[in-house]
Amino acid sequence: MMTEETGSRGKERRRAPRYNFQAGLEIEWGSARLKGRTRDISAGGMYIESEDVLWVGAGFRARLIAERALWLDCSVKRVEPGRGMGVTIAVSADQNQKHFEDLLAKLSTAS
Repeated sequence: MMTEETGSRGKERRRAPRYNFQAGLEIEWGSARLKGRTRDISAGGMYIESEDVLWVGAGFRARLIAERALWLDCSVKRVEPGRGMGVTIAVSADQNQKHFEDLLAKLSTAS
């Protein structure tokens, strides 16, 4: 029996446009500090290129190194071992939310 969820596997399920965006990223996971780079970003998620990946469901904070540093709360949704991971993101502070929205607006006009 095929459900809508399994039937949609492989189809585009993103709700927000995704933009190519390469920037440094520091992952804060407990006492561990990991480094990575963004490959692309949207209002709801991003892909992080890193040899050090976490598991699906892991939560962490990430500091996006852009014009101004931006803290994001992330949850791993997809993993490519040794390559990177797709994560959902949430912006916790109001000032971070405005900065994040400004970044996405700038990326949308550039693409």
